[in-house]
Amino acid sequence: MSSWKPGFALAAVLALAACQSKPAVPPPAAGLGPVAALPAGALPAGTGCGPAIARTQAIVDSDVATGNLNAPVGKRFSADLANASAACAAGRDGEALHLLAAGRSRYGYP
Repeated sequence: MSSWKPGFALAAVLALAACQSKPAVPPPAAGLGPVAALPAGALPAGTGCGPAIARTQAIVDSDVATGNLNAPVGKRFSADLANASAACAAGRDGEALHLLAAGRSRYGYP
């Protein structure tokens, strides 16, 4: 009968531990950086490479201002956008859109 009691005690301890366990899903993280949306109508409208580049630049500027993108990365991204803008101004729309897409991909912007 003495061998039965340690097994029962172990089962009781395990059952109690199961009741006291923490939830599997952690609570949402507090202290995430600010997420600010651009005001409605703040993005340049229109089609073609010029407005597309300008919209992306406005988003980058906003992200740097809110701290969602650090300033050195924003500066490099803006330089890439300036190259795309120069190609667009020279009438090389395809090249400009390619440079824009490459920059957005490089810096993680969909």
